[in-house]
Amino acid sequence: MFDTSAPARKLVEVRDLKMHFPIYAGVFRKQVGEVKAVDGVSFDIFEGETLGLVGESGCGKSTCGRAILRLYDITDGSVVIDGVEIGHTPQSALRKIRPTMQMVFQDPQASLDPRMTVASIIGEPLMEHGNLSKAARLDRIYELMDAVGLNRNFANRYPHEFSGGQRQRIGIARALALNPKFIVCDEPIAALDVSIQAQVVNLLEGLQKKLGLTYLFISHDLSMVRHIADRVAVMYLGKVVELAPRDDIYATPKHPYTVALLSAVPDPDPNSEEVVERIILQGDVPSPSNPPEGCNFCTRCPNVLPICHHEEPKFEEVEPGRFVACHLFGDRKREASEEPETQ
Repeated sequence: MFDTSAPARKLVEVRDLKMHFPIYAGVFRKQVGEVKAVDGVSFDIFEGETLGLVGESGCGKSTCGRAILRLYDITDGSVVIDGVEIGHTPQSALRKIRPTMQMVFQDPQASLDPRMTVASIIGEPLMEHGNLSKAARLDRIYELMDAVGLNRNFANRYPHEFSGGQRQRIGIARALALNPKFIVCDEPIAALDVSIQAQVVNLLEGLQKKLGLTYLFISHDLSMVRHIADRVAVMYLGKVVELAPRDDIYATPKHPYTVALLSAVPDPDPNSEEVVERIILQGDVPSPSNPPEGCNFCTRCPNVLPICHHEEPKFEEVEPGRFVACHLFGDRKREASEEPETQ
């Protein structure tokens, strides 16, 4: 795991990242609105650490990860990876820095070409970005297969001949081919059986220790994020509402949404499970094309204040290393005499 006691270098710096998708309608395809999938996200990822990005489905986690790697042309903001600003760099100019940043996709079956063998899939980045001889390339492919626990004898097999866990190992090997520094893991265990999930996560942890990798681990599985992440960022409706060290955020969550989210995590201890107080949020998640005025969470928050309906809270540091976007904390903390609204 990441050594928080040692001075760390910022490998990834994201500032006010926005990814808005236009909505077109009518005969002339006029733009009538936009989906604010990611709306002003800021955080850093330090070299050698794993930042967990969590939230319910549709909150913008995967879009955020893809935007950071510039798989999308972002709407606004700044993305710096290994000291290079790539936020608005043309796609053609990004090619030379692609080896630094890679991605492991959510569905291994959909992300692997069914017409290519394992050797071809893993070797494709080496052909695109390297100049190795055929023999050297094959040696590197075998080396990568060994690193992720795949039998070399399977190099000429096709993806459909493997299990889900093995296919995800192929995807990880492909991501490692160019010796990247930063990898976005976009729900890499979501499509796998529970019995296989731990194997893949343990593989990622082992590779991180061996190769010094830095991860953005995107998931809705809060138990698994607790196992692998050093810090955790919580997203709601396109915004990060809380960011803190893993142990702090699981022990004492501050934002009302984080509290509700963690209350839904099952406890393996049946005695503890019986006394857990579940927080059931009322209403549905607002549309990202028409978010509420003020705080995005104000329509469902059990502790909503009058200010929440018209003023967006700042994402600010309320304790060393802990950031929260909520009027209950920070500079805009309300006086104790001010009563919360009732739902």
